[in-house]
Amino acid sequence: MTHDELADILNTKADQYNRPSFIERDPISIPHRFTQKQDIEIMGFWAAVLAWGQRPVILRKASELVELMDGAPYDFIRNHQETDLKRFLAFKHRTFNATDALYFLHFFHRYYQQNDSLEDAFLPETTPHPSAEQALIVFHDRFCCDPYFPDRTRKHIATPARNSSCKRLLMFLRWMVRRDDRGVDFGLWTRLQPAQLVMPIDVHVNRVARKLGLLTRQVGKSAQPDWKAALELTGVLRQFDPADPVRYDFALFGLGVEGEM
Repeated sequence: MTHDELADILNTKADQYNRPSFIERDPISIPHRFTQKQDIEIMGFWAAVLAWGQRPVILRKASELVELMDGAPYDFIRNHQETDLKRFLAFKHRTFNATDALYFLHFFHRYYQQNDSLEDAFLPETTPHPSAEQALIVFHDRFCCDPYFPDRTRKHIATPARNSSCKRLLMFLRWMVRRDDRGVDFGLWTRLQPAQLVMPIDVHVNRVARKLGLLTRQVGKSAQPDWKAALELTGVLRQFDPADPVRYDFALFGLGVEGEM
């Protein structure tokens, strides 16, 4: 397939799936329930972290979290009482359990007492416009440095420093950073730029990208894409759109999940 033929496929499919009809069945529908920036950040982050497994289950468990926070995540984070936390003791999604949920609440409560936006947690103090790699490493270190941090929770916060593909956190960054007039991604953050984003590689994106010859990196026995694979795919996609390579997430994911390839 020629470069122009690939560009035509990717642009056509990105346009097809990057529209409001995409939202309803996707985890991004959870933060789309809200209009306040902090609510969108909190539930966007949480929905992204929980986004593995079947999409109906992901949506159900993320909705359960919203209900546990009385439908107002930011207000609950700021003003809950210790007794309110008991309701989270039964929460579980795959390997994410009550210990993890309680630490997330603790982190958000402490963080939003001092900061207006979660974007600041991804920004190095000396680099106002970091790469996605720098941003993810900085966030991981800040999230995990609390003296109350339970070590079991570390597996839910990926980092390029461990060569993880960081697919869920990269998806969250796409939601917060990408901005266009299509109504899917939020574009709330301005100090990270769309050109700096890295592709989140889930099972659908991985399969379609390899079939189209966009990703060739060989992986180990686990067959799981790593950070280097994410960088390779992003580098190829920048040839088609240097300013916004991750918009092709819509094309590759859509082609995979809808069974077109």
